[in-house]
Amino acid sequence: MDLTRQLKIAMGSGNMLFGQKQTVNACAKGDARLIILAANCPQTWIDDIHARHPDVAMHRVMLVNRELGTACAKPFSISTICILDAGNSELLTLRNNIE
Repeated sequence: MDLTRQLKIAMGSGNMLFGQKQTVNACAKGDARLIILAANCPQTWIDDIHARHPDVAMHRVMLVNRELGTACAKPFSISTICILDAGNSELLTLRNNIE
């Protein structure tokens, strides 16, 4: 799967949140369906969110936060993306790779 292409499709047809604070809030409300994590997202934060919301799928990608921001056409670094609605993309087919 071409992650960059699927992110662009999801941005146009779905609903996504960027950043750790928005991700935590979406998980607390029960709206999060998938969390995409940058390769350099702090492990302590990942462990904490996974412990509090084990039912939310989490997928760590090989892109660092700056590359993830560029893939989303944003002028800033992004360490987490929270997928609320994947739209026409195939992002929800990403497997959970966080234990």
